[in-house]
Amino acid sequence: MFRRFKNRPAPLVSLFLCVLCLTLIYGCLPNSQPVAEASTLLTEPFLQLPTENSVRVVWFSEFPGEKNTVAYGENLKQTTDATTIKLSHTREDQQSRVGNQTEDKQVYQKPVQRDIWRHEAEITGLTSGNKIDYQVTSKPENGGDAKSKIYNLTPAPESGKPLKILLTSDHQLKPMTAANLQKAKETAGNIDAVFMAGDLVNISDRASEWFDDNRGGAFFPALQGRASYEIENGVKTAYTGGEIIQNAPLFTAIGNHEVMGRRGKSDSLGGEYNDTIPRAVAKNLYGESALSANSFNTDTYEEIFSLPESKTGGEKYYATTFGDVRLVVLYATNIWRVPNLDPDAKGKYRERAADFDKPENWGYGQHLFEPIDPGSAQYNWLVEELNSPEFQQAKYKIVMFHHPVHSLGENIVPAYTNPVQTIEKDDSGKITAIRYEYPIEKDYLIRDIVPLLEKNKVQLVFYGHSHLWNRFRSPSGMHFLESSNVGNNYGAYVGDKKRNVPQGYKEKYIQVGDPNGLEPIMPSIKPLTGEDGKSTPYIASNEITVFSILDTGNGEVSSYYFDTTKPGDKVIKFDNFKLK
Repeated sequence: MFRRFKNRPAPLVSLFLCVLCLTLIYGCLPNSQPVAEASTLLTEPFLQLPTENSVRVVWFSEFPGEKNTVAYGENLKQTTDATTIKLSHTREDQQSRVGNQTEDKQVYQKPVQRDIWRHEAEITGLTSGNKIDYQVTSKPENGGDAKSKIYNLTPAPESGKPLKILLTSDHQLKPMTAANLQKAKETAGNIDAVFMAGDLVNISDRASEWFDDNRGGAFFPALQGRASYEIENGVKTAYTGGEIIQNAPLFTAIGNHEVMGRRGKSDSLGGEYNDTIPRAVAKNLYGESALSANSFNTDTYEEIFSLPESKTGGEKYYATTFGDVRLVVLYATNIWRVPNLDPDAKGKYRERAADFDKPENWGYGQHLFEPIDPGSAQYNWLVEELNSPEFQQAKYKIVMFHHPVHSLGENIVPAYTNPVQTIEKDDSGKITAIRYEYPIEKDYLIRDIVPLLEKNKVQLVFYGHSHLWNRFRSPSGMHFLESSNVGNNYGAYVGDKKRNVPQGYKEKYIQVGDPNGLEPIMPSIKPLTGEDGKSTPYIASNEITVFSILDTGNGEVSSYYFDTTKPGDKVIKFDNFKLK
């Protein structure tokens, strides 16, 4: 094909070759925009912030759009314009799996900005219980229309209406997540809302984890029935996830994976995620300016979602009424650090030896992101909320956050409290050790929050973080549910399986069982059995995925499992309990 150019001037040939090369590799250069075509939407629409007569419709694209609208109602005759913003910190990096990058550093050598636009329209004048059709359209500058499919929306349900609410957490693009959501949708039929207890993705500022990871299991595709994730157990089975949030509002809590660390001080997004430091430390190191960028932030999470807001916490912690449910969402999570005590560990219990004289590099242990102890803004808000008429009069009182309060998992240890730092020095003043302790009697959730919830007759505390299913009940009858064996599992610490905790430290760190003293409840219908043939009060599996559904019609929480090694098998209902 190049012969016809052989007698033409060299500059023209060079120009042609440059244009051809750029055409062939478009989307693959480190500074280019990857993946989605300009004429398509990045997501289907999803529902947010329902009120008694309105609901928000949100969607994303990789172009701003000359006009972004929602058509709704009979024959889609009514229209509402959307407000559009550009996400501030969405990027891709050398660990992204997006576009043509299927291995590290194939395309990106460092974090690179990725331009993504968010569109939101409020549909008003709605009547509770009346579902209407809607469709979104964005008009690219190059012409044509990028349209969604047609879905249905409704405002917040009235009290007394039976609802099915999916209880889920810890998706994080894990191998079984798409299968889990697909089976949840098939089992429940109509899902009226999703309560998600944190850890939606792994790296919040990595755009592809939300939208279009090329392995097929990104956050939005999995919750919109547009995933394509293959599980191979002798035979390959592809799962699409469930078409859920296009027709049902999503309420989320912040998990540790929604929090990013110091911005621009690491050469990768994963490094930036792990580089959080306490606000007080950042203030001493950098001053008052750009405090969140120099410590930790939830900027991308907060830009992506429209959630109810509290006066003191904004979207970080809030309360809302949905049908017969009063949902209280707390910001209870901390940075996750490795538990080992190796000299090079920037961990829960120690600093790296190489960083002893570099406090700007310290991790400061497993520090909390938001105060929740008595006297804090969040605690004071919670007390006010629990005494409000909206809470007191609700039929079902549910509190959701990320960190577990009763669990057989690993992540419940150490205690949920501020790390106590100890610096040891030799006679010359040289630092020889930096350790962190977590007094179990100062666990803020157990000491301060749980008694407050029990006093105010909360029926269910729902959380995640340890990637397993187990549930507990307090002597007063309050239920605790961790239903996070969604995409994968990190183990249940019972019997001979012990948590990795330090020995010889001042504080005691519990190796097996629930460190806060409750015994797990055996599933009420069909528990799994262990290798010894005995029933187990938990599910901790990388082959069996679990989901839970609250039915407000009868007040029951039912849990189901699906064995991904047997794709032809039915979903099994293995547990249920009633909220009184």
